Amino acid sequence: MHKLQEMIRKQKSGYHTGIFSCCSSNEYVLRALFKKTKEHNVMALVESTANQVNQFGGYTGQTPKDFALWCTQLAVEMGAEENLVLGGDHLGPLTWTKLDEAEAMAHGEQLIVDYVLAGFTKIHIDTSMLLSTDDASIPLSDHIIANRAARLCKKAEEAFEARKKNESLAIPPVYVVGSEVPIPGGAKESETIQVTDSEHLKTTLDIFREAFKAYGLEEAWKRVIAVVVQPGVEFGEDEVFVYHRENVKQLCEILKENDQLVFEGHSTDYQPRGALREMIADGISILKVGPALTFALREALFALENVEKVLYEGTDTVLSDFAGTVERVMLENPSQWKNYYHGDERKQKINRAYGFSDRIRYYLNEAPIQESIQRLEKNLQEPILLPLLSQFMPIQYLKVRNGELENNFSALVIDRIGDCIDDYLFAINCLK
Repeated sequence: MHKLQEMIRKQKSGYHTGIFSCCSSNEYVLRALFKKTKEHNVMALVESTANQVNQFGGYTGQTPKDFALWCTQLAVEMGAEENLVLGGDHLGPLTWTKLDEAEAMAHGEQLIVDYVLAGFTKIHIDTSMLLSTDDASIPLSDHIIANRAARLCKKAEEAFEARKKNESLAIPPVYVVGSEVPIPGGAKESETIQVTDSEHLKTTLDIFREAFKAYGLEEAWKRVIAVVVQPGVEFGEDEVFVYHRENVKQLCEILKENDQLVFEGHSTDYQPRGALREMIADGISILKVGPALTFALREALFALENVEKVLYEGTDTVLSDFAGTVERVMLENPSQWKNYYHGDERKQKINRAYGFSDRIRYYLNEAPIQESIQRLEKNLQEPILLPLLSQFMPIQYLKVRNGELENNFSALVIDRIGDCIDDYLFAINCLK
């Protein structure tokens, strides 16, 4: 049985439990995740998204096999290999919506096959997006969404059978489905968030169940562990829509009728830790987080650059110019932020650096930015002077003073990301 199925069994028996999913390919973020999950002996669920990692390399330049090997090696290095579970997020035609259905779905099929063959065992199938040959004047019907999802699941099951021939102990994948799927990476603009309608969800589940049956996927349906819903949480460039459990009472009643399913909540970034704990208690048992983690990373790097300036500005030391480098790279290639940040030039500049949407994360692997980070680390090889640490990283300062944290660049960065992870550990009752 999959670890996630075991988790759901505990949750259904009344045990306050759940899991958070780390949607990031950043090494600092993953090191922070492995460190924390090893300390608390919980799953380290790492998910890569279709546009991030795919058969053509995605924006990370990694195929599913590449990402799985790299992530596993990192987990082994951190002593957390037993905690690691790999998942695929928004798998389907997401990256190929400008193509017709035949081409887009063919790419989606190869994508999901590659993920399963690479050892990803939590598969979120997402076919909720319009393709070029769909009628854009009307919403995509649940029947079309479900049929496409079943078609992809069929390919995933076939891929698993092929994998099992070489890996006899391989565990069958579990699936997440749904037709009301928030866009990856946060809202593009302010909007009124609509909670998923409970009656519509019941109908959607029936339609998905019948579609799976039509493809001979009755056994695979038993491994559908979650459905994506909109529980009223989201974030934009400068605002966060906070969870209010009274708005989802009817929706959560559905879970009492089903021993198999929990809800998966996307875009839970920046939620107060108390709200996250309420989500877990209400059966939103899989909490997706990504931008908040690299947001914390960016905060740490900005803070350390301020330390660098205090120490070396006006000297012969060449400064990293991290913030300036990020701004230049983003302006040179605005494709990853221009549709997310609005307002005049001043507001856009602020949001490029500080916005909750954290579009910086799409640029972190760019060579000039990597070189800037490396120079920043080189310039801060010595322990940070405590007064400066108190000024720019006060939480980490206290930990250093208490002997709980090493005073070096990597430890400080990883620990700052860990502050965000702690909110999710609190949510699943690992922290008081």
